[in-house]
Formats: sequence, C-alpha cells, structure tokens
Amino acid sequence: MGSPFNFKYFSVEQDRTAMKIGTDGVLLGAWASLDHEPFSILDIGTGTGLIALMLAQRSTAELIDALEIDEDAYEQAVENFENSDWGDRLFCYHAAFDEFVEEMQEEGMEEEEKYELIISNPPFYSADYSSGDAKRDQARFAEALPFEELLQGVSLLLSKRGKFAVVIPASEEEHFLKIGKQYALLPQRITRVKGTPSSPVKRSLLEMSFLESQLIEDELVIETARHQYTPEYIELVKDFYLKM
Repeated sequence: MGSPFNFKYFSVEQDRTAMKIGTDGVLLGAWASLDHEPFSILDIGTGTGLIALMLAQRSTAELIDALEIDEDAYEQAVENFENSDWGDRLFCYHAAFDEFVEEMQEEGMEEEEKYELIISNPPFYSADYSSGDAKRDQARFAEALPFEELLQGVSLLLSKRGKFAVVIPASEEEHFLKIGKQYALLPQRITRVKGTPSSPVKRSLLEMSFLESQLIEDELVIETARHQYTPEYIELVKDFYLKM
C-alpha cells in the first residue's frame, strides 16, 4: 500500500489507480469558477476523486456526483470520499459516461435536475503521448473519452445557467472548441498553462457554457525555475498543497 497524497484538508489514497494525482487535476479543481454558486456538481472520470474533493472543500454544493469507469479507481474514490469531511455530499457512480448520460435521459431529466457545474480532467490520448509507463498509457488509451462524446453528454446534462470546466492538451484546444460549438457550448474563460516562462503552452483550461459572454483569456506560468513557483500559481493552489 502506497502512502496517501496529503492535501491541507483531505488525503487521497492512490495506490490502486493507474492515473495518479498530477498538476492537471489540481489546477482544474482550483481554477474552476464557483461564482454562480452551483447546487449540483458532476465530475466526469474522477479517478481518485481528487477534483470532487477539491470542489467539496471550495463550495457549498449539496450534491457532488462523480463518475468512474475503472473498478479499482472507483473503489478508491469511494474510500477517499468516505474518509473526507464531506462524505455526505459526495457520491460516486461506477459507470461509463455514455451509460450514465443514457440512464439520465431515460429517467427524463428536468431542467432543475441538471448539473450546475460539470468538470472533467478527461483521460485523453493522442498518438504521440507516452508516459513511459505501459499500464498507465493503456489506462489512458482504454478509457480515453472522445471529445465528441464528452461534449455531447455535457450538453445534455448541463443546466441552462451551468458551467463546464475541463483541462485538455493545448494542441487540442481549437478542435475541442469547434465541437463544443456544435452543441451550443461557448467558451467563457480560457487559461493557457506553461511549465516555465520559456516553455510552450502545454495545457488549456477551458470554461464553457450555453450563455454568450465576453471571452476572458489569460496565461498561467507554473514555475520560474525548478520548485520556484510563480505567485499566480501559488495563489491558485495554496488552499490545497501542504507546502504552499
């Protein structure tokens, strides 16, 4: 049994899941806007449960649902939820996203039952991606959620005033936004993330909704040198990481 990853207000066991805690998830969980005070949240592909736990810490949402297809990861997320201070607000479903969407559609979701915030750090896979760990790459590949399927499902589950927050490879941003548009999901905020000031943009944090508004775009640099974090990055994640 590996040792848990300790955050300021919760711990995450991750020894049974191939997708370990990484910067992407922490960034997204800290960056997602809660200005519209969502009552209900859905985390698609929760893995260890990290983002759902971060949102439980940050928000007053009464209903935080999480979805996980991999059995080991699902069991681990349930355990992490139960061991947190917010176990009564967190619920994990063991299902694939398309199954979940179908079931919700069959039950005839009313507008007030739709989620006010949907968030996802989707297992993406591109041909040139390799982590050097075959099992981890396989987990990414097997569970990679096609963007089309993700955005279509989100468009069916998101409330009219809801927000959808996602982190994707920067190289996929244009493609992703184009698909989003087909489902009437428009970008509201985009933050492009770079490891250092001179490195290329690697990730795009996107917030989308059905509402038209002025697009806010900015850039976030994580460090200026190894372990020398920028004030912007520290400001974003300081409520979570122990040493920030």
